[in-house]
Amino acid sequence: MTDAPPAPVGLETGCLSLAEKLALLHQHAPALPRLGLSAFSTGAEGLHGVAWLGVATTFPQAVGLGATWDCDLLERIGTVVSTELRARHAADPSVSLNVWAPVVNPLRHPRWGRNEEGFAEDPHLVADLATAYALGLRGPDPAHWRAAPTLKHVIGYGYETERHLRSTTLRPRVLHEYELAAFRKPLAAGVVGALMPSYNLVNGRPAHLAAEILDILRGESPHPVVVVSDAYAPGNIAGDQGYCDDHAVGFSAALRAGVDSFTQDDRDPGPTLARLRSGLDRGLLTEADVDRAVERLLWLRRVLGLVGQGSGGVPFDQGPYASIGPDAIDLPGHRALAREAATKAVVVARNDGLLPLDRDASVAVIGPLGDRVLMDWYSGTPPYRVSLAAGLAAQLASGPPTVVDGADVISLGLDDGRVLVVGENAGLSPADGPAAGVTVTDWGHDLVTLGVGGRLLTAEHDSVLRATAEAPHGWEVQESFRLDRTADGLSFFHLGSASWVGLDDDSRLSIGAPSPVRFLATVLHDGLAAAVRTAAAADVAVVALGNDPHLLGRETEDRPDLLLPGRQAELLRRVRAANPQTVLAIVSSYPYVLDPVQRRTPAIVWSSHAGQELGHGLADVLLGRAEPSGRFPQTWPADQDDAGDLFDADIISTGATAWYASRPPLFGLGHGLTFTTLAYGPAELRETDDGTAVRVEVTNTGARIGHELVQVYASRPDLRDHPRRLVGYRRVSVPVGGSCVVEAPLALDHLAIWDVRDERHRVLPGRYELAVGSSVSDVRTVVDLEVSAEPLAARRLCEVGFAATGVDRWSGATLVPRDPLIGEVVRPNGTRVARLVFEEVVADGTGRIAVDVRLAEGVPARVRAGLTAFGPWVPVTGPTGTWRRLTVPLAGAPTSGDLVIELSGPVELDRVSAWTTRPTR
Repeated sequence: MTDAPPAPVGLETGCLSLAEKLALLHQHAPALPRLGLSAFSTGAEGLHGVAWLGVATTFPQAVGLGATWDCDLLERIGTVVSTELRARHAADPSVSLNVWAPVVNPLRHPRWGRNEEGFAEDPHLVADLATAYALGLRGPDPAHWRAAPTLKHVIGYGYETERHLRSTTLRPRVLHEYELAAFRKPLAAGVVGALMPSYNLVNGRPAHLAAEILDILRGESPHPVVVVSDAYAPGNIAGDQGYCDDHAVGFSAALRAGVDSFTQDDRDPGPTLARLRSGLDRGLLTEADVDRAVERLLWLRRVLGLVGQGSGGVPFDQGPYASIGPDAIDLPGHRALAREAATKAVVVARNDGLLPLDRDASVAVIGPLGDRVLMDWYSGTPPYRVSLAAGLAAQLASGPPTVVDGADVISLGLDDGRVLVVGENAGLSPADGPAAGVTVTDWGHDLVTLGVGGRLLTAEHDSVLRATAEAPHGWEVQESFRLDRTADGLSFFHLGSASWVGLDDDSRLSIGAPSPVRFLATVLHDGLAAAVRTAAAADVAVVALGNDPHLLGRETEDRPDLLLPGRQAELLRRVRAANPQTVLAIVSSYPYVLDPVQRRTPAIVWSSHAGQELGHGLADVLLGRAEPSGRFPQTWPADQDDAGDLFDADIISTGATAWYASRPPLFGLGHGLTFTTLAYGPAELRETDDGTAVRVEVTNTGARIGHELVQVYASRPDLRDHPRRLVGYRRVSVPVGGSCVVEAPLALDHLAIWDVRDERHRVLPGRYELAVGSSVSDVRTVVDLEVSAEPLAARRLCEVGFAATGVDRWSGATLVPRDPLIGEVVRPNGTRVARLVFEEVVADGTGRIAVDVRLAEGVPARVRAGLTAFGPWVPVTGPTGTWRRLTVPLAGAPTSGDLVIELSGPVELDRVSAWTTRPTR
């Protein structure tokens, strides 16, 4: 466990009673006036702007910020976010200054429902951006923090389906090289105040009990680090996860593992305090365990200036931030920064000369994202919203674009001849009168939203449906419907209530019908036909497609696929047929897999849901007011299967991400075009005062200035399972007809692998190929780097041996806990035979090894091993849960080679060692 951090000056845990100390461990801690402590809560949302607290500047989603590859920009955005949070705190001191951001889970798989919350798929790029954003949140003074950033989620989080029940298997190489790499740099920089564990289990253990991992991460920081639980996660430990016998055991285990603040039961601390008190009474905890958590929490308050220097009347010392008042929100500079971010986050993915658009051309904006600005669950409330159509209207010399969303408008009738009309409070009822026009927007998989008069049908406080919502919103979305279309009409299934739409006793359109009610639909407006007419009449058609962040993928829901919704794909096909001068503008939270026709659209641009300045950002790039500089922060796969298994985090075995991908992507990591042409000269290595750098000359051979992002990727083609890694990048602006020499510093520590033999990071000796270019897939020049280092030592089958978790290759296996809070062992995955390969093992030539195994269940299990051939299966017997050492033959064993061990049945393997004549245990 981590040593206890120093207590704040002037306030030590000895000043508090045990009851007071326990009270500080809940998310909502009470005031202790005699000690100068006000009420305090952990947790404010600030992922890309202050959220849930009223109007605030809203920046692009985190994945959009990742597309900027711009650390300076992210630091400035972090400064604005924490300034606006301080403004909210000045108006209401109950507002927490502990920000639950940034998310640093690498974007391993784009179907993850929370893909928009992360920065990038490369953990080192994530670490750079997170460090910059956290520095902006914290502020420049390490003694006085503007806000306290929280890195989340520790660890192996990358899916939503049964997220608190599934276990993420992280073998040591994936854990240390990929997952932990995103956390280390911001922690080491001293800009992180807290960590948040994830909902999932890791190697069979709840992440909130991952004591060893929390200790590793805390050890990276120069100061204490608080661990805050995720909401209601402590209750899962003995609840749905069933890992502990009861809640007192579960909560006590979490505190011992390193959790300091319990986010449980909303504002009611009673259950948490009762469980911790029971843990103390039962000997599951000691007061020293409580003290460690309290000391860290008091440290956090002190750096935020929220600890008084004496008794209750002494004001807090908020340092340089005391002057931030409630009005420091939505300032002109904040608006300008939001536009800069939205512009820099736009990626030009394809362009055959159509872009930039002629400002004198007539433009049609077509599609569901053309005149919508959508927010996600963690978005704030923007002071205004600029859509793509509005952004173009502000700059086109030809006049505002023609806007068509491509959706059908229908009327809904009953078999008695009546139609639904708009009635009181924007509700719909059958009557004789003008039919309500219902706009049906299809988001794919038969999921639709229903609009009436510019608002969406929603269920508010009762079962009645009213057209009052601006967009889908809320934790439980009430604006989405599943469309059921048959020959005799349409029915709608309301997803928020899991019930059919019908008419209530007062003949109002409502939810809760026990069975489908069929409505007769009459098309009032053919959206596809209108889109074709509009596109044909314009010089250029901009088709704006993408997702709604609240539908078909979000927190608690993974995406069903990576394809454009069928209706959107058909819209694009028809518009392109009507007007070849078509731009595909994708506004989405994640990459799409485009079919061969879609990917040949003359111009393709992408933006995340970029907040209040979305439209200005897109228009600035489309019309050439700004040179494009965005680059994809994650791979756009050519095929859905190329992304790997959503639930398998072993990127080495699955060949996932740019690190291990074997097939060319549609758009690779770092891809993004300029409006000019850039030529690269040969690269060379240079030694600088700060280390090694790649030097390359970039020449602009086109007619516009070029904002290039020179990227350097390192690989070892001669080694199996060695990743392709980003080791350097540097921005440069190259004038027309000019050249610039770029020196990109190399982060050679990014070359390090986790040596499973010695259990440490190390860079392997040998020749590395450094690919220099515009993306991982667009290599312009290559230079070799020779690294001198200590070679890997062979494994020796000594009496101590080596851990089974240090396997080099495996199949059919998983990791499970050795003990409740620490250690992992290897076990077959289900009914499969687990095959473990340990490379370069030096045997003793006796033809036998020793393995430490235990039965997990009282059913037959067995083990065998071999170097050149397998020996016989050896049965595993003995009491369930008891470790014993078995002697396992090696048939025809040479003195060295790759040791292969196979496990069958519910057997767990801890260590492999040399055979001795010592009795088995």
